[in-house]
Amino acid sequence: MQYVVHILVNAGLLFLAGKLVNGFEVRDAKAAMVGALVLSLANWLVRPILDWITLPINMLTLGLFSVVVSAVILMIVAAVVRGFAIRGFGAALWGAVAIGLNEHGAGNAVRALIRIRPRACIPYLAWGCIP
Repeated sequence: MQYVVHILVNAGLLFLAGKLVNGFEVRDAKAAMVGALVLSLANWLVRPILDWITLPINMLTLGLFSVVVSAVILMIVAAVVRGFAIRGFGAALWGAVAIGLNEHGAGNAVRALIRIRPRACIPYLAWGCIP
C-alpha cells in the first residue's frame, strides 16, 4: 500500500514538474504513471551505482552533487518512457530540484495523513507490531 501511494505521489510530482519547468514535458497521466514506475526502478537499481561512483565529489560538495545524480536518472527515465521528454541537462537539473523539494513536502503530508488512522497491533518485543 505504501509503495502504491509513493508511486502515485511521484506521478503527480512528475506531472507538476512538467507544468513548471521549461523543457520538461510529460504528455499525460499515463506517461506520468509509467515514468514514476520507471523512476522508482531506476532509483532502486541505478542510483546506488551512481552514488558509489560519485561519492568523492558528493563528499566535497556536501551532498549537493546528488541533485546532478537525480538529473542523470531523470534523463535515463526520459529516454525509456514514451510521452516523457527532457530537453537538455538544465531542464533535467531544474526538474530534479522541483521534484526533490516537492517530494519532501508531499511525503511529509502523506505520512501525516496515514498516521491519523490508528492501527490495532500487538506489541512484539522491540521490533514493532504484529498486525
